[in-house]
Formats: sequence, structure tokens, C-alpha cells
Amino acid sequence: MVKRSGEYCDFIVNSIKDLDEKIIPLFVKNPLPGSKKLNYEDFKKVLEMMKNKEHLTEKGLLNIKKIKYGMNTGRQ
Repeated sequence: MVKRSGEYCDFIVNSIKDLDEKIIPLFVKNPLPGSKKLNYEDFKKVLEMMKNKEHLTEKGLLNIKKIKYGMNTGRQ
């Protein structure tokens, strides 16, 4: 779903399948610059972990949290 707000748009995605089949290919075709690319790469890692059901284990969930806290302002 696309939600417009003035000159900006929000893409609302409700499924892992849509992320994998629509959003990921969009950014493969149109790579992000700079640190946004690093956040995208981390996002892809988490998506892959979720597809493999790793988020359902304590270890997997801890790994996802570690990745999350290293993104954006947490990146060193």
C-alpha cells in the first residue's frame, strides 16, 4: 500500500513475502547510498533470518536485536 503525505510517500508492507518479492528487488535495482546501504544490508540479514524461522529461537532473536541496535545511530 502507498500512503501519500504531501511530497512524500510511505510504503506499507504487511508480509515477509512482499518484502522479499517487491521491496528487496526495488533496492537491488536502485541501490541506496552511504550508511543507508549498510542499514539495508542489515535489514536483508534480518529478513533472511526470519524466512529461516531463526526469530523463533532465543539465539536468533538475540542476533536480530544485536543487528537492530547496530543500525542507524548505533552504527560505529
